[in-house]
Amino acid sequence: MSGGHYRYLFSPLALGSITVDNRIVFSAHLTNYATQDGKPSDQHAAYYEARAAGGAGLIITEEHSVHPTDWPYEKMIHAFHADVVPGYRKMTDAVHRHGVPILAQINHNGGQASSMYTRLPVWAPSPVPDPLFREVPKAVGQHEIDEIIESYAVVAARCIEGGFDGVELQCSHSSIVRGFLSPATNHRADHYGGTAENRARILHEIVAAVRHRMGPEPVLGVRLCGDELIDDGTTIDDAVEVARQIERNGGVDYINTSIGVATASLFMIEASMHIPPEYAMFIPSAIRKAVDLPVIGVGRFKDPIQAERALAAGHADMIGVVRGQIADPDFVNKAKAGRPEDTRLCLSCNQECVGRMGLNRWLGCIENPYTGREATLGRPPDSVRLTSKRARRPRLLVVGGGPAGLQAASSAAANGLAVTLLEATDKLGGQVRLAASVPNRAEFGDLVRNLAAECRRFGVEIELGAEATVETIASLAPDGVVIATGATPARPYWAPPTDDDAGRTIVDVLDVVSGRAEPTGSVLVIDDVGFHQATSVAELLADRGCRVEVVTKAMVVGQDLGITLDMETWWVRASAKGIVQSTDLVAMGYGDGTLDLLHHPTGVQETRSPDWIVLAAAPQPKADLYFALRGPTPGGTARPQLRRIGDCLAPRRAHSAVIDGRRVADELSAMLLDGTGSRPQVSLVSPP
Repeated sequence: MSGGHYRYLFSPLALGSITVDNRIVFSAHLTNYATQDGKPSDQHAAYYEARAAGGAGLIITEEHSVHPTDWPYEKMIHAFHADVVPGYRKMTDAVHRHGVPILAQINHNGGQASSMYTRLPVWAPSPVPDPLFREVPKAVGQHEIDEIIESYAVVAARCIEGGFDGVELQCSHSSIVRGFLSPATNHRADHYGGTAENRARILHEIVAAVRHRMGPEPVLGVRLCGDELIDDGTTIDDAVEVARQIERNGGVDYINTSIGVATASLFMIEASMHIPPEYAMFIPSAIRKAVDLPVIGVGRFKDPIQAERALAAGHADMIGVVRGQIADPDFVNKAKAGRPEDTRLCLSCNQECVGRMGLNRWLGCIENPYTGREATLGRPPDSVRLTSKRARRPRLLVVGGGPAGLQAASSAAANGLAVTLLEATDKLGGQVRLAASVPNRAEFGDLVRNLAAECRRFGVEIELGAEATVETIASLAPDGVVIATGATPARPYWAPPTDDDAGRTIVDVLDVVSGRAEPTGSVLVIDDVGFHQATSVAELLADRGCRVEVVTKAMVVGQDLGITLDMETWWVRASAKGIVQSTDLVAMGYGDGTLDLLHHPTGVQETRSPDWIVLAAAPQPKADLYFALRGPTPGGTARPQLRRIGDCLAPRRAHSAVIDGRRVADELSAMLLDGTGSRPQVSLVSPP
């Protein structure tokens, strides 16, 4: 599909005083790129510029705090300080260079915040503690409401001074305005509480103040939550009524939408692959039927065809695509050029975007090692960079076709090396391919598809079923070798060896997923990893009719699922499938078909006698080939540059493998292309 085949996606649309070239919005989302003192950074400018250069129709930045009482996380833009303006100028100039309009989202998080940084009480309409932060807020009085309204107006004017084309008021999933709009958090008895019209009063007063201070030209948008998904919270009927009031009162140019409450139903705001795409379309669809203002819809849009269909169906006037453009900043341009197969589709895994935010780290991407490092690395290559004038291109051999090897191969080929990749099996992907075969995890396989497509585009020669040895590598005489042979399951000390009758029903997760083992009856899954391995295989076995119990030494099964917002949906599915979860238990020994367990908080001994035991345990690097290559070379031939990456270096998660691949590819490319043989200083961690 080329741009001409998207009837709606690449049609212009007027938003107040501006006209966007296409209907794809890079919507507001947290990045943690601000400086320690709350100023916009060079990384902000580079990050948004990459998406503007990639063709986004409209960019809306992350939230800017309008008041000193609002500081819910460490690296937030403090728009209430005038010294943000120079940083704003860098950001807006960078985006405007590509002819793309940019808006600033401004906000006060209200009671959905912490006093950790301010040492001040958090403000809210009523003293209702947030379920995440758990602080009882101060119910604001009239003079504080007036101060809030004025702060929005001041910051809006400051944003215009900084070059923004307008502002968006965040009144949706984490906002003091949302707190006023929602019956769940607004228990006031004055003229700001009670009826729907009273609860919306502060929103209308902020709109009027902002419009007055900005003037008639800048764009003004409002982002509303269509359904908070909490008891007594805002419903779609409430949101439609507020949207009608907004249009009736005037001054607003568009309405953006969202679903959920950031600290109560966050898993529905930044939905993982367990939630269907376009799941929130009922919200913009209902609002669009009620108002004439342009409406933006969001909800896990992975590709431009989905966006086109939503527009064609009349659900929205524009579509917010965030993670899709985090994964591939050229998402829009590739669609317009008819190159969808070249797009790095978002996996909706939430590991390096949402997950890093939850850990108070800067935003990255599991499959795009450039995301979060645009200020130092630039954008991902889209064509081969032939920087050397040599008659012969240096040759790199990559051993292993998992994410580390694929990323190393594609990056090195893009840098101008002649790259061959050897994969011992008949399929690419390594453990990622197996991980994508379990229930509700198929989209994780897009990581392999995306990387394999890049390898083909950059001319990597891929050989499947090719077992690499010291001799075969020597016969190929490469200038550099990257070993990415992954990891192998490790057996715990208490388990009998696999050739022992007592140990044959104790298997690894990979044995089950690959089909080498087929447990039946009662199965005990031991979760020593705390991520998808144990929970995925538990679901797989439960679906096959097994009676499944998951045991972990941690306080919760799959503890890191909370970071990626998969915990809530796992609990729902586990309950529906009858999966038992047992925590705080350490495996101590095994004999006569019985596993001894220690409940470590109390010291109480327990036992289990399942038919099978499945291990989700930390693996060991598979590095024999690497160490063999470090030995004497056959016939005394010259030794190629040698590196190992990914799980072969240290078993970690997929994002580390991808980063390893890019980093080592750039390092070897620099060495082999300039011919100096010197080893450049390459940072393992490149923060914004």
